[in-house]
Amino acid sequence: MNVRLEELIELIKSLRPLFLDRTGAGEVREKGLADFVTAVDFRVQETLRQILEEKYPEAQLLGEEKDNQEIDFERPVWILDPVDGTTNLIHDFQHSTLSLALFDQGELRLGIVYQPYTGEVFSAEKGKGAFLNGRRLKVSEERAMERSLISVGTSPYRHELAEENFRIFQELFLACSDIRRLGSAALELAYVAAGRTEAFFERGLHCWDYAAGLLLVQEAGGRVTDWLGEPVDIRTTRDILASNGPIGEKVLEFF
Repeated sequence: MNVRLEELIELIKSLRPLFLDRTGAGEVREKGLADFVTAVDFRVQETLRQILEEKYPEAQLLGEEKDNQEIDFERPVWILDPVDGTTNLIHDFQHSTLSLALFDQGELRLGIVYQPYTGEVFSAEKGKGAFLNGRRLKVSEERAMERSLISVGTSPYRHELAEENFRIFQELFLACSDIRRLGSAALELAYVAAGRTEAFFERGLHCWDYAAGLLLVQEAGGRVTDWLGEPVDIRTTRDILASNGPIGEKVLEFF
């Protein structure tokens, strides 16, 4: 499937006013423990769905805010998280993103992570590299854990994991330079691709959380695996570790 990346980026950027709509952000429904959806999530997804269906009728849409049982991965699939970081959005903690990936012919072909508050667009195409607003990205070259900045995800929907997660966080905190938590897995992955952090990990991520970011990291020269160090099947919910490579190998030792 042929997609003009620059045209797609401009379409996604046109959705920025929806993210800035504080009225929509205040229309909140609780889906589960610490799991919320707002009118903004639905409006972004529906607007983009209409655009993508018109321009690329051969592709399906797998979105966080819809039933995806009909998805056939033998055909082209858009993988969309309309608002990654909904809790951030509700609190006006301006680290929410739109994450869009294209899975086609058995692999990720394209990924975009859009940060509407800063105007940063992280993008990647298979075999063509990763970019931030047109500037080529490369993962960090840091190899020393004590000089590394590590991002963590707390798996907020699964409180039963808290004790084990925070044990890992403490041990890593004592071993690395410092830890961070942005509240958007897609943005955390984009930061690894940009060399801003050396690694990011979180348990139980869905494909819409990590698909675009996974391609960004890989195209920037990094590595994405599960917590056993194995390749990730994009069609599954996974425990994700993204890194510049060398630091990821050291992080695996803490799991």
